Amino acid sequence: MKVLVTGATGFVGRRLVPALLDAGHDVVALVRDASRYTGPQEVEVVEGDLLEPASLGPAVEGVDAAYYLVHSMRSGGDFEERDRLAARNFVDAASEADVERVIYLGGLGEERDRLSPHLRSRREVEHLLESGEFALTTLRAAIIIGRGSAGFEVVRQLAKRLPLMVTPQWVETRCQPIAIADVVAYLVGVLDHPETAGETYEIGGPEVLTYREILQRVGSHLGQDPRILSVPVLTPRLSSYWIGLVTDVDAGVARPLIEGLKNPVVVQDNRIRDIISVDATPFDEAVEKALRDEGETTTVAVESPTEAA
Repeated sequence: MKVLVTGATGFVGRRLVPALLDAGHDVVALVRDASRYTGPQEVEVVEGDLLEPASLGPAVEGVDAAYYLVHSMRSGGDFEERDRLAARNFVDAASEADVERVIYLGGLGEERDRLSPHLRSRREVEHLLESGEFALTTLRAAIIIGRGSAGFEVVRQLAKRLPLMVTPQWVETRCQPIAIADVVAYLVGVLDHPETAGETYEIGGPEVLTYREILQRVGSHLGQDPRILSVPVLTPRLSSYWIGLVTDVDAGVARPLIEGLKNPVVVQDNRIRDIISVDATPFDEAVEKALRDEGETTTVAVESPTEAA
């Protein structure tokens, strides 16, 4: 199958591309600058920009399926419009080229919980993709554990650098993190199951944790024992400034991440497990792998996994 990957140079995309090749697919990578692409040589690299519709024709030509992995990661008054425009341009190009299937990686979270602006934008992109003349498969995930994940990088730096954290009440929000390897396995797996076309699935790891527990357990792998005090007065804006002071994560990236932490992101529908067999990676194992990739060393024994709620 000939498969297009948008966002091929991103955190998920650069892991998905070799996995698709291993599964026997022909892969096309859509990038803005082909000279800077360092992926596998077997990949067909096509230059294009989702904000420039005239550039998309060569990327979708002859494609059977496409992955949509593009999101604005920075705050700013126009990020929603950029996401909206990119999705509409993609829908038009893929529909005109008769692409049969599109796979989209979105975010968990119930719309009734008043999603943060970035989670709301991801859901809007999902609805826009549903308007295309192709069968859409949507996978919704919470925080992804792996090297290069902006969310995990915030957690890692906080757990490493701060023995005492004064945080907002979002530290008690429940989350179901998932290892990047498992995300890729689900993304590749849906292509082999035509019954997943036109469906939406939720994916998560084997444990449901609060962000407090996530910070503490990541800290334990770094030889730290962070103390966390939650207070009701820190707004998401103030939290993002605070994170900007104590981590290397840009405040423009940190703010949308922090705003999303108020929303519980827990799998409510496990149907995907009956279709695609993925040996779910335990949280601590995923953290160890991510830290090894970052060049960190694990100095404390792995904790026993808790039972997922």
